[in-house]
Amino acid sequence: MNHGARILVVDDKQSFLFMIKGYLEDAGYQVTGMDGGAEALAELERVPFDLVLSDMVMPEMDGVTLLRRIRSRFPQLPFVLITAHGSVDGAVAAMKEGADDYLLKPLNWEELLLVVKRLLAHSQLRDSYDRMLDSEREKFSFQNIISISPLMGSTLAAARQVAASHRTTVALYGESGVGKEVLARAIHNASGQNMTSFVAVNCAAIPETLLESELFGHVKGAFTGADRERDGKCSRARGGTLFLDEIGDMPLSLQPKLLRLLEERLYEKVGSDRQVATDFRIIVATHRDLDACCDQGSFRRDLYHRLNIFPITIPPLRRRREDIPQLCRQFLEYFRQHQGKQLPGLSQSALELMMTHDWPGNVRELRNLLEYATIVTTGDLIQPEHLRLPQRGAGHEELATDRISLSFDFTPEEFSLDAVNHRVMEWALDRCDDNKSSAARLLKSSRKLFY
Repeated sequence: MNHGARILVVDDKQSFLFMIKGYLEDAGYQVTGMDGGAEALAELERVPFDLVLSDMVMPEMDGVTLLRRIRSRFPQLPFVLITAHGSVDGAVAAMKEGADDYLLKPLNWEELLLVVKRLLAHSQLRDSYDRMLDSEREKFSFQNIISISPLMGSTLAAARQVAASHRTTVALYGESGVGKEVLARAIHNASGQNMTSFVAVNCAAIPETLLESELFGHVKGAFTGADRERDGKCSRARGGTLFLDEIGDMPLSLQPKLLRLLEERLYEKVGSDRQVATDFRIIVATHRDLDACCDQGSFRRDLYHRLNIFPITIPPLRRRREDIPQLCRQFLEYFRQHQGKQLPGLSQSALELMMTHDWPGNVRELRNLLEYATIVTTGDLIQPEHLRLPQRGAGHEELATDRISLSFDFTPEEFSLDAVNHRVMEWALDRCDDNKSSAARLLKSSRKLFY
């Protein structure tokens, strides 16, 4: 029972108001009675209510008119009409106007209580759901993707541009952990679509034998264990976004069906020959070089060209180190809110160590590292020893990892030995804060090379 819920009762008969008010108050509700629609509207503007009970027939403003006025101002407020037996048709018509339920006079008090409980519970559930969606929208919005990096700025600018084109297929490229799904959700969110219509499928995590059914659904008897018909992700994504993560791992046998889905917006459930039409945006993501996969024969080139309409590359964290301090602040604030306790800040020495790390796991690695540090530290600040990172030596150019992993992207026109050398030198200078002597020692080369 929702004890303490505020209920507004509207009826021109004082005896009925007195009776229903007493009964609902005995049940634990706060009840206000009004004898006319105009007075009820004024009270609603002054005080928030959780539910309205109104008589159908009143002299100055009838229940349906009151309903319309309330719906224009408070569209989600539960509203129940009370009517005599002879006005059932009118009550049904009022339901079409937006009433949530109706009750017949003389009132059955148990039925009244059940209707009130049900509508209040439904309203609470809807409010919780709306708050969850608001939280998801905020979490996966462009405003929540923090970056001062010019590289990342270009990526976000491209993503904002394509968000307005609801049907354009987007291909997100980047290493594991850079935030491809976060960016995909931000594009979906900025498109103005319902957050629940974002449907994600990890093509690498689902066995080949089940992936087709997961995407398209199946009919009863399509395969052993298919004891009932089931809709797939394509059905759930209708009107929204289908996000295919790790698209480079999609089996070759399934790629022609995805190509058809992209070109014709049609698919068939497993075990059925009936075509199903659908409409949604497709966003794909991969850490692989799809062009190279085509050369190797593991990915169809016609599908690659169909997916690569609007490519966006997300730079790895080691190429946007200037974002690390802000990302640390954002994650620490998140942990404070969700762990419900005071958490330490980040010491300068810990931040300096993080700035020299290569971050092979990118933003995901950074987040996990900070979560671990907030648990093990007992002081006011996170220190280097609380980070699961190799400690720096005395030389600024020393590496914070046992292995060096470099990843550079070139167009065929850009690619050359000189271009590769130039990128490696840029990387070394970035690692050494533009100190040419340190960068030369890092590359085991001469300082003159940098001139």
